[in-house]
Amino acid sequence: MTIRRLPEGLVNRIAAGEVVERPASAVKELVENAIDAGAAHIEVTAEGGGRGLIAVVDDGCGMTAEELSLAIERHATSKLPDDDLTHISTLGFRGEALPSIGAVSRMAITSRAAGADSAWRIAVEGGHVQGPEPAALTAGTRIEVRDLFYATPARLKFLKVERTETSHMIDALNRLAMAHPHIAFSLQAEGRMRLRLGAAQGDMFGARLDRLGAIMGRDFADNAVAVDAEREGLRLTGYAGLPTLNRANAQAQYLFVNGRPVRDRLLQGAVRGAYQDFLARDRHPLVALFLDVPPDLVDVNVHPAKAEVRFRDAGLVRGLIVGALRHALAEAGHRASTTVASAALGAARPAGGQGLPYGHAPAYIPRGLAERGAAFQAPSGGFAGFGAPSGRVEPYGNGGPGEGHDAQTDADGYPLGAARAQLHETYIVAQTADGIVIVDQHAAHERLVHERMKTALAEGRVQGQVLLLPEVVELDESAVERLTARAEELAQFGLVIEAFGNGAVVVRETPAMLGETNVQGLVRDLADELEELGEAMGLKERIEEVCGTMACHGSVRAGRRLGVVEMDALLRQMEATPHSGQCNHGRPTYVELKLADIERLFGRR
Repeated sequence: MTIRRLPEGLVNRIAAGEVVERPASAVKELVENAIDAGAAHIEVTAEGGGRGLIAVVDDGCGMTAEELSLAIERHATSKLPDDDLTHISTLGFRGEALPSIGAVSRMAITSRAAGADSAWRIAVEGGHVQGPEPAALTAGTRIEVRDLFYATPARLKFLKVERTETSHMIDALNRLAMAHPHIAFSLQAEGRMRLRLGAAQGDMFGARLDRLGAIMGRDFADNAVAVDAEREGLRLTGYAGLPTLNRANAQAQYLFVNGRPVRDRLLQGAVRGAYQDFLARDRHPLVALFLDVPPDLVDVNVHPAKAEVRFRDAGLVRGLIVGALRHALAEAGHRASTTVASAALGAARPAGGQGLPYGHAPAYIPRGLAERGAAFQAPSGGFAGFGAPSGRVEPYGNGGPGEGHDAQTDADGYPLGAARAQLHETYIVAQTADGIVIVDQHAAHERLVHERMKTALAEGRVQGQVLLLPEVVELDESAVERLTARAEELAQFGLVIEAFGNGAVVVRETPAMLGETNVQGLVRDLADELEELGEAMGLKERIEEVCGTMACHGSVRAGRRLGVVEMDALLRQMEATPHSGQCNHGRPTYVELKLADIERLFGRR
């Protein structure tokens, strides 16, 4: 067998297999070139899911005839003037995209350099070059890619239906658009506009939020907290969604390194670690994070697709992300996402999406009469509850009738309002200045206990209380081994355990802040928790998981009747405690309904 040099056309097709996986890959590479060229407007047109046509038009700096000839050669680029791979400041740098695309398609490039009198056109069909020759174009560059993968028919078999391929193109454009909000993007596919994003105005923070709201939805823009942190030359900016705004998968997590969209396990793991204290394991937050790293501290030359990166100090990057996210979420205080109220209102409506049956006037009532009836039904300022003086309602709880306070006075100045009632010994109803708040007492107190326990841990050790009679808990031998192996960590929480023969442990102290608790249930839950965590998580993550389990056992249970003073105290603690808008599993601790929303439910608006 003789070693020989492969033909240039075959080499390009091999390279195309790495660079151009599907039509979206070609769109990504071409749009990145347009961004590097300084374009302010980028228009993409696709037909047949990108198989038939991909056209990218930009108003960037353009190319001369000589540059066009070089651009379609492998490893020819303008983006490494010093041949230094350790200081890459552009999205592209390998010089592979255009020759790889031209090797597997019929590609034509028309470009006019800034200040030039005319444009030039060059064509590449299956690796064969034609031109350059004079052409017509006002400014910038237009690249047309037709019959993608016609030169590699096997690759065509792996493409999905047009709708799927178009969705991948939209995703690729969205990611680039997030990182460059001051550039206008559009995508027209199958004859209709699928994406149109105007150039955002203002400073980078405001422009990014506008762009993120246009792509990720207004819910994200309304329920995201700003992230801005710096450590040892690294800076992390962006926005993180409140924990109560979550999804069943991680597809709404967008991560960027030096303006480059990446899918990096280290970054994704850091996001998961930052939110693990607030979300169940099967729920994922919504984030858009932009990491700026000195070029010599990150390697983007890992894979031709440039979607993976390697950091010189991975621990520093992870620590920055986890710390910045947790600080930003703590700054949000007791906030829960507005989508919680929307979901509650949606659940109160019939499947048709309209209000309650009496929310609309019957068809036979004249329009004017219906409006006058609605005005008559609208609440007036002097309305009082049945059997209560004007402006007062009677509390329900241990306080009993007659211990209520003036509703308006109590509600003013308190974000979560003043307690008015307890329903089913589970839910606290509070009145705010412009609506009502419904609190899940168990979920809310669980978060409060959790945060107090974390604070105590940060200050040294959770205070324990010695049991008068140590309690023996019977378990299987593997569970006993897991618990005793973590006995030192558990002691930090005030839970002191020892092995007690075969298949049992004895509990001598429990955390004082838990009060009276079900020791048997607590220990068994902890054993199950440690089995699930295994050795995959670090000490800090394990401690936080154990902390959450203990907090659940130490919180006010559903079914316990509370007095007005207790309920108000719980509300005030929530307002003063970070993360109190969600329990340890990411579920909301309260739902806030504005008076206008309630009136719409009853057809008064």
